[in-house]
Amino acid sequence: MSPNMVRLFNVYYPLRSLLLLCGEAFVICTSFIVASRIEFGADSHHVLSLENGYYKILAATAIAIVCSHYFDLYEPERLAEGSLIYFRLMVVLGTFSIILAVLGLSFPRFMLGKHAFLLGLVILAVALITWRSSYGWLIRRSCLTERIYVLGDGKLAQHLVQAIQNRPDLGMEVVGWAKTLSNEFETRKTLQSNIAAILNNNRRINRIVLAMSDRRGTIPVRQLLTLRLSGVRVEDATTLFEKISGKIEIDDLYPSWLILSDGFRTNSAFVTTRRVISILISLACLALVLPLIPLVVLAIKASSPGPVLYRQRRVGRNDVVFNCYKFRTMIPDAEADTGPTWAGDDDPRITPVGRILRTTRLDEIPQLWNVLNGDMALVGPRPERPEFVERLRQEVPYYNLRHVIRPGITGWAQVNYKYASSVEDAKEKLKYDLFYIKNMSFGLDLITLLQTTKVVFLGRGAK
Repeated sequence: MSPNMVRLFNVYYPLRSLLLLCGEAFVICTSFIVASRIEFGADSHHVLSLENGYYKILAATAIAIVCSHYFDLYEPERLAEGSLIYFRLMVVLGTFSIILAVLGLSFPRFMLGKHAFLLGLVILAVALITWRSSYGWLIRRSCLTERIYVLGDGKLAQHLVQAIQNRPDLGMEVVGWAKTLSNEFETRKTLQSNIAAILNNNRRINRIVLAMSDRRGTIPVRQLLTLRLSGVRVEDATTLFEKISGKIEIDDLYPSWLILSDGFRTNSAFVTTRRVISILISLACLALVLPLIPLVVLAIKASSPGPVLYRQRRVGRNDVVFNCYKFRTMIPDAEADTGPTWAGDDDPRITPVGRILRTTRLDEIPQLWNVLNGDMALVGPRPERPEFVERLRQEVPYYNLRHVIRPGITGWAQVNYKYASSVEDAKEKLKYDLFYIKNMSFGLDLITLLQTTKVVFLGRGAK
């Protein structure tokens, strides 16, 4: 485990992000506890302990955390927004206040007292701004930053460095690169001199990252071993990139890395249990959306002529082709003139009702039948059309690996990347799919499903 990252559900999270989340939960709980003690005085122990006050505060804290999550307050890119983060905090507090008011009117017993929650919100507003300011100051301290030295300057190294620079929450700083040259001897000599400079100058380096596309005869093993024994971490760039990005870089990926790395393992008990859970959740979802289905059918029939359901051939597990069902969102015979094509921005083939169905993901409801039928799972790589698969196999390395498991209605790539409408997009999504296949677990499925609700709620990634 990286000293700056913690592994939960087979996904690595920055220690700083977990500190932010836990600190925020503590601030919210404390604010309402203080408000209760001010409101009830000597009776506060009775209210908090005997009338389930602590449980009510924990429930309110969970609601506040969920609101912050849905407004992206824990997203890495938001940490660099400066004063805008405080505007988002105010929006979250407003939304949280409305939710508490609705709960108080609907379930009066949920409220701590007439003024306790209201006073708690006032205290919370001040406390959250203070906490966020303190956290922002804390993570900028150089003594808490991990210093990284990269050996290599190719595409993988560039992607890694860019990923680190885009993630201030990681607490990592790239302090130097060692270039690789076309000549093997010169490359080895350059790397040796760079590492020797680190050893001789006593520079504080916490991690050496190997990001060379060709390592044969170029890695200065003895110097790296000396650094390793002195407490410096030595790590492969692909492994570190996987941890910080949630995807696997495939441009300079060695097949041996896929074979020897942890993961890419399943067993019959896991597969069977996962299948049973998919069926149960699909049945529950069908029961929930059953009242909406007649409305969707009427809307489709009223908006354009043609069938309600759309059937499309997709490639599933072990390259088996199956029929994937969706509610029709395009005009009839949309591909009669063009042949199979990806949907684009403002695609004229999409009907007005179809655009709403795509944005809300209601067009995916019939795929629950594919899950019950065994063609798909709830979570997995999105199935692609055979016409596109043939092309992508030739242009994208390791593309066929995504067919070793059942495709899903949603997936790790779906919640982390936009809609794929080109070969480059498909390549980028494969990186996330490989990460999911390598780290499959019930916890990762749960995270993906929770993220899916956020994506649907905010209307992201739809075309």
